[in-house]
Amino acid sequence: MNEAGSSIVLLPAVRQLQLLRDRQVSIAELAEAHIAQIERLNPALNAFADFDAERVRGEARRLDTAGEARGPLHGLPVTVKSSIATAGFRCEIGSLLNRGDAPREDAVVVGRLRAAGALILGTTNCPEFLMAYETANLLHGRTRNPWDLERTPGGSSGGESAAIAAGMSAAGMGSDSGGSVRVPAHFTGICSLKPTPGRIPAQGHLPPCIGPFSILGAIGPMARTIEDVALLFRTLSGQDADDPFSAPVTLREPGPDELRSQSIGYFEDDGLIPVTRETRAAVRDAAAALRDAGYRVEPFRPDTLELLRKLWWTFFVQCGAMFYEPAIRGKGDQLSPIFKEFLSIAESAPPLTARELLDAWAESDLLRARTLTAMRAYPVLLCPVASVPAFRHGERCWTIEGQTVAYLDAVRHTQWFNMLAAPAAVVPVGQFPEGLPIGVQIVARPFEDEIALGVAAVVDAAFGYRPPAMASS
Repeated sequence: MNEAGSSIVLLPAVRQLQLLRDRQVSIAELAEAHIAQIERLNPALNAFADFDAERVRGEARRLDTAGEARGPLHGLPVTVKSSIATAGFRCEIGSLLNRGDAPREDAVVVGRLRAAGALILGTTNCPEFLMAYETANLLHGRTRNPWDLERTPGGSSGGESAAIAAGMSAAGMGSDSGGSVRVPAHFTGICSLKPTPGRIPAQGHLPPCIGPFSILGAIGPMARTIEDVALLFRTLSGQDADDPFSAPVTLREPGPDELRSQSIGYFEDDGLIPVTRETRAAVRDAAAALRDAGYRVEPFRPDTLELLRKLWWTFFVQCGAMFYEPAIRGKGDQLSPIFKEFLSIAESAPPLTARELLDAWAESDLLRARTLTAMRAYPVLLCPVASVPAFRHGERCWTIEGQTVAYLDAVRHTQWFNMLAAPAAVVPVGQFPEGLPIGVQIVARPFEDEIALGVAAVVDAAFGYRPPAMASS
C-alpha cells in the first residue's frame, strides 16, 4: 500500500477506487485502513450504530476474489444511515422501541450499492426517529463532531457526516426531509446532495417516505467531494418501477457551456432571520468563484420562502408527529429527550383539522408552481445552509446581529427546498474564527439534479474539503 494509515482514508472516493483498479492497494488493505481509523476515532465520535470489523474483513476478502465483472464502486468502503434498510445490519432509527432490528432485505439503494461492488462498513447513528438537527438517542448515545467534540455533527444524518468527515468512511448514504444530509455536511465540512425525490429510489427507507414525506423526503449521497457525490448519484439513480414517486428520468451529463448558461441567483438571508457575517462572506465568495468561472451570478431571492417554510412546518412537524403517534402511544418512558423535544414543538400548535390539511396540500402545489415560475430567470440558487455553524450539544438559540435566532429558524434555509422538492447540493467554502466549516447550498429546479451537481463542482474546485485535525493526526 503506497499511501498508508490515515492518509489513504482521507483521499477522495474516486482516488481510492483508482488505487484499487490500478492494484496499488487491495480491497482488504483499504478495508483495514478504514477499520484502523474507525477503531481509533469512533470511541470519541460515536458515529456508528452497527460496526463489526470481522464482518468487514470477511466481505473485503470476498470482494478481492471476485471475478472481472466488477461494478463502479467495487471495494469502496461506505456507510449507510441506520434509517435505510441494510440487510443483516442494525437499522433501529435510534430508538429503544426498535432495539436489535436488522432488516432481512435491503432498501433499493442499498441493493444498488452492493450490486456496484461497494463494501458496507456499517450503519451510522441518527436522532430517534430522525426528528432533530442533532444526533443523540437513548439507544446509542450522542454522536460528536470531529471538528469539536463539544459540538454536534448535525442531524439527522449526523453519524454519516461524522464518519465521512473523519475518514472512517469514503462516502455514504443519508436521507433528508428537512436538511438532514445538508445541515450535517455544513456542520462537518463535507459535500452532499438532497436529490429530487425519486431520482434515487426511497423504497426501504425507515420510516417510509409516504404522504407529504414523498415530497419532502429523499435518500441522498454524502462524501468529501462533489465528484464523489456525483459518482454515487450516477451509480444509484434511476427509476424504481415499484416506487410510485420514482420517475423515468434519463441521467444527463451537462457540459460546461450548458452549465454556464444557467443564470444563478444568490442571497445571503431570507430577509427575516439573520446569518453570521462569516456565512454571508462564504456565500459571496462562492458567488465570486462562479463569476470567475464565467457564470452570470446576480442577487435574487424568491418571495415565497417564508410561505414554503410554514408549509414545511405543517407537514414535517405536525404531520410527522401524527404519523408517529400510534407507534409511541403509551411508551413515553422509552423515548429519547431529543424526540420528546420534537413532540413538544409539534404540540405547541393546535391539532390539524382535515380542512387545514387539505388546504395546505393544495397550497403546496400552488406555491411550488409560483416558485418555479420565478426560477425561470434564475434556474440555480446559491444561499446559506444555516444561520450558524455546528452548535454545542443541547444548544437551542443564538444571538446574531442583535437578534435571537431559535433552533428551527437557524436551519430554515434547507426546509424551503424540501417543500419545493428541488435538488440541493452542499459544498464546504469557508470557516468560522474557531475553525468550524461553513457550507453553501446550490439549488436547481426539480429533476435538474445534474445541474446542481455541475455548478457545485465549480465551487468545490475553488474551495473544498479539508480534514479535521483529529482525522489526520
